[in-house]
Amino acid sequence: MTDLPQLARAVVSRAGDKDLSIVTAESCTAGKLCALLAEAPGAATQLHGGFVTYTKAHKNQALGVPARLLEEKGAVCGEVAAAMARGALGYSPADIAIAITGVAGPEPDEDGNPVGRVCIGLARAGAVHQSEFHYGKLAREEIQARAMADALKLLMTAVEEA
Repeated sequence: MTDLPQLARAVVSRAGDKDLSIVTAESCTAGKLCALLAEAPGAATQLHGGFVTYTKAHKNQALGVPARLLEEKGAVCGEVAAAMARGALGYSPADIAIAITGVAGPEPDEDGNPVGRVCIGLARAGAVHQSEFHYGKLAREEIQARAMADALKLLMTAVEEA
């Protein structure tokens, strides 16, 4: 398994090298990604903070995710992850936003999405990316850890490309 603290330190360090700042928007990881990034040296300069938006209503009000999108697609889809990232970027002074929405379990969500389905969105000026992952019916903590690892890898790629 990926060493999450080491990966978070590498992301924050590289963001510092490139003078880039980060914001997170999280649902199924409940702020754990932001907390992980906050533990890295340099986080006080590179991390603006994070949004924890568990419900559809909060995704809409705090991040501006369109209510119609949430109604039509549900909270766990690539489009919502991308909208969460765009919203976090728009409501913060950060250069890059990473967003995670998914089903960590133990049961499927209200829209019937299976446990282990996770979508990650990434936004920076002029670009939005979305990815979908299917981890299977693992323990909640394992799904969250895999989602954070994949989000950190996508974040590192975005920092490198910036």
